[in-house]
Amino acid sequence: GVTSIDPIKHELLFERFVSGERREPPDIDVDFEHERREEIIQWIYETYGRNHSALTAVVTRYRARGAVRDVGKVLGLPEDLTSSLAGLVWGWSADGVGEKQVEELNLDIGDRRLRLTLELARKLIGVPRHMSQHPGGFVLTHDRLDDLVPIEPAAMEDRQIIEWDKDDIDALKFMKVDVLGLGMLGCMNRAFNMLEADKGLRVGLADLQDDDPDVYAMISKADTLGTFQIESRAQMSMLPRMKPRRFYDLVIQVAIVRPGPIQGDMVHPYLRRREGLEKPEYPRPELRAVLEKTLGVPLFQEQAMKVAIVGAGFTAPEADQLRRAMATFKFTGGVSHFSEKLIEGMVERGYPRDFAERTFRQLEGFGSYGFPESHAASFAKISYASSWMKHHHPDVFCAALMNAQPMGFYAPAQIVRDARDHGVEVQPPCVNASRWDCTLEKTGGRYLAVRLGLRQIRGLSNADGAKIVGARTITPFESVEDVWRRSGVQRAAIEKLADGDAFHGFSVDRRQGLWKVRGLGEAPLPLFAAADRSAETFSAEGLEPDVALRPLTDGREVIEDYRALQLSLRAHPLMFVRDELTRRGVTKCADLANIRDGRYVEVAGIVLVRQKPGSAKGVLFITIEDETGIANGILWPDRFEAQRRTIMSASMVGMKGQVQK
Repeated sequence: GVTSIDPIKHELLFERFVSGERREPPDIDVDFEHERREEIIQWIYETYGRNHSALTAVVTRYRARGAVRDVGKVLGLPEDLTSSLAGLVWGWSADGVGEKQVEELNLDIGDRRLRLTLELARKLIGVPRHMSQHPGGFVLTHDRLDDLVPIEPAAMEDRQIIEWDKDDIDALKFMKVDVLGLGMLGCMNRAFNMLEADKGLRVGLADLQDDDPDVYAMISKADTLGTFQIESRAQMSMLPRMKPRRFYDLVIQVAIVRPGPIQGDMVHPYLRRREGLEKPEYPRPELRAVLEKTLGVPLFQEQAMKVAIVGAGFTAPEADQLRRAMATFKFTGGVSHFSEKLIEGMVERGYPRDFAERTFRQLEGFGSYGFPESHAASFAKISYASSWMKHHHPDVFCAALMNAQPMGFYAPAQIVRDARDHGVEVQPPCVNASRWDCTLEKTGGRYLAVRLGLRQIRGLSNADGAKIVGARTITPFESVEDVWRRSGVQRAAIEKLADGDAFHGFSVDRRQGLWKVRGLGEAPLPLFAAADRSAETFSAEGLEPDVALRPLTDGREVIEDYRALQLSLRAHPLMFVRDELTRRGVTKCADLANIRDGRYVEVAGIVLVRQKPGSAKGVLFITIEDETGIANGILWPDRFEAQRRTIMSASMVGMKGQVQK
């Protein structure tokens, strides 16, 4: 079938997707492997015809960063100035650049052009900028689509879009299917393929049982870096309290760390009841049947619908209308129509009025952010599969995850470090041993070694990587010059290899490699190249004599590793300043576990993640890493504003604060 989730076993509500009273097409979202989504898109065009199918449009509107850049360009401000201003704006912020941020850059706020730029940029926020294509919203029609709306070629090859967006499509009741790409599906497919190719184990997503106690033990310890949906800072902090022991616990875990349950004040009541500190409340048996598996707390959209059905006498289509009204109540106020019907309906059926009112407030609080149980179950399946792979085959998991980058919360450096902490050996990129993707090599240890692929070298293209790998098929490369001649790539690509220290197999370090690359021409001279090919060797034309160069220091090697590879297998950057940090009284991240609650400490590390959720009321969450572990920091809005420039731009920071456990 389409999914391995059994809707009958998990009692999923069908009316969530198809309803007789909706008088509109069903709600269909399908996730595919990210890399293969284009195949599905082209299949739809071929199956339904380009006169009957097209992607919907998206109206892209100005945000603060884009507005500052565009207005500054029109008014003639230098690009580095507009970049600095835009760099002080948080992500998708709808606020403009303020005078305080301008003062932080030591700019003259009295400058006429600067003031006009900031003023016009603020006015542009929210204004449509251009039309682009929806990530995966497909319109399908029985009659010719171009009789209803103009169809135009998209910027991407072999795609076409209409001029209406998804809201227009909803209003007109068009058939729309969301064809979405999910990076973790591609990652798991790679992992299963590698498991079969390198270890002879043939396993698929649908084959995995979801009852391995060792996997749940790993999850309960929050050892979930790289896994699907349960790797974020918020998820990791809750997993030791949740202690998932079965599949449905994972379903709840996926759904509970979201703005809806948090805003609806459902998280803490659920945790208290799970820990036995509070008893679930079920005024009537029929409500127990709906809410018992979530301990009396409505966490899912389907539960909201079922509460309305069994508690207030709603029909299934009316319950779906309630769900849709809750999803838009902030914009339409439509939920007030259901308030009286739900509360009075529950009171008539014998529920206490205060319970009915509290239930409605909970549903109202998370309505616009509620998560469907069906989605949570599907996501939990992938969460379990990725956790299973991480626990039983961390070598395969690491290689597959590296090949799926960029994806998830963590950078390659943290993925590799986590794998090494789990006993996996990781080898650096090598011009003779690496393929484009990360691969696995036998070393005689418990796990296979992960060989970093050429894809890890910053700036090296896939096409050049393929040429390099293809050129060594019969005979390995013997020198930098040999790579240059036989691969046929430009000197710039050879220099990228040297930057990534990929010539270490020739006993050529990074500095020597760069020196040799500088001695190469842009391309081998045709006469010499032809002779080399016929003789299956290379001539001395263009060769540089060996020169004894002073090697880079250990600290410089690590810095260059991060620049070229985004990681280093040599050492962590903070190791080189640890003595100074210790002298200043800076605590190691790993030592936080042994420090009592409430004590003030200072920690330092590389910034891994910055998060500022829209539901957090301006609070910033930041995760840093030193050579011993990670630390999670919480910055209140006033602290963030006071340190905005440092937080937004620094790659390494120190934090002083109070330990909270």
